[in-house]
Amino acid sequence: MKLLEPILAQAAAISQLRRDIHAHPELCFEEVRTADLVAAKLAEWGIATHRGMGTTGVVGIVHGRDGGKSGRAIGLRADMDALPMTEFNTFAHASRHHGKMHACGHDGHVAMLLAAGQQLAATRDFDGTVYLIFQPAEEGGGGAREMVKDGLFDRFPMEAVFGMHNWPGMEAGRFAVSAGPVMGSSNEFRIVITGKGGHAAMPHTGIDPLPIACQVVLGFQTIISRHKKPVDPGVISVTMVHAGEATNVVPDACEIQGTVRTFSFETLDLIEQRMQAIAEGVSAAFGAQCTFEFTRNYPPTINTAYEAEFCRRVMAGIVGEANAVPQEPTLGAEDFAYMLLEKPGAYCFIGNGMGAHRGRYEGGGHDAGPCTLHNPHYDFNDDLIPLGGTYWVQLAQQWLAHQPPADRPLPRKG
Repeated sequence: MKLLEPILAQAAAISQLRRDIHAHPELCFEEVRTADLVAAKLAEWGIATHRGMGTTGVVGIVHGRDGGKSGRAIGLRADMDALPMTEFNTFAHASRHHGKMHACGHDGHVAMLLAAGQQLAATRDFDGTVYLIFQPAEEGGGGAREMVKDGLFDRFPMEAVFGMHNWPGMEAGRFAVSAGPVMGSSNEFRIVITGKGGHAAMPHTGIDPLPIACQVVLGFQTIISRHKKPVDPGVISVTMVHAGEATNVVPDACEIQGTVRTFSFETLDLIEQRMQAIAEGVSAAFGAQCTFEFTRNYPPTINTAYEAEFCRRVMAGIVGEANAVPQEPTLGAEDFAYMLLEKPGAYCFIGNGMGAHRGRYEGGGHDAGPCTLHNPHYDFNDDLIPLGGTYWVQLAQQWLAHQPPADRPLPRKG
């Protein structure tokens, strides 16, 4: 493994910053303290900053030895927000704010990008500009979308943008990246089927919305099995059904809610259209009314091919070919997708390890092991900071040292 010695030398100090952020988690669009800390460290290292983009976002501007005169530029992004959940860890840097926790490692993402920023500013060993993008509100707030709306790519023109997420259960010292869809779109639906309530002993006098809702839910499964191409991933999960208040009363209405995930806009369009047709058609067939709402949240995260392969080569140069592996797509969602709708780039995973770092804090037992993201026992592995920082530095330097082909495929908006 080829790590940059200056980043290794500063790893302990950056780890302390990470733990400070972990102890003071802030939810989406509330990352004031975190943004203040990030901006202060960047200023300390001589990096110019822009504040307030996307409400609490911070952009650090690192010009190379040419002062940025070449016009070349790359963007590196880390998310800053925490989750609205209670932490179960008891180590010294556990959350001090009940109901808020860095359970997804965004504190570590900030730390790795800060490590890279410190090194890039200290050496300026490149021509062009590196934009360090510290983004708010990934966890449901669409902070990437808001930064784009605020003119991120207009004020800071860049050729490509890159993101990275830690991945528990993947060995530390390993990266994963692939071209194409790597994370799914996130969408929600709400359906209200309104019939005619009455006495449960005399159901023929009303229109019972519950069996209609059951038919609708079963009908949704035929979209996945009989309408969608089998090779195109897609998920419809009904996660809430609400109706009734008493055992002897047929309710007036039944509400159905859930989520839809896909890797493509075409599959998403198909699923939404068929869901609406089934919900409204089945309801009408039984004499009920139907209200159908479908909300598109995050789009799919789709890596452009050239940039993904470029990342893989950089990774392989650091950890070896065997540890730069293909990225298994997941239907979890990520709002970095909004940036990839505007600019070519790639989103990769860095292994968070098998959980040994957590055993040091918790003393092993049932808490040891690679607990998943969004788990109340989760903690970022600080051993990743030198590796992640080295990757960001090498990626920026190597990108700015070459000229990407003008005819490479660019993002396609949905």
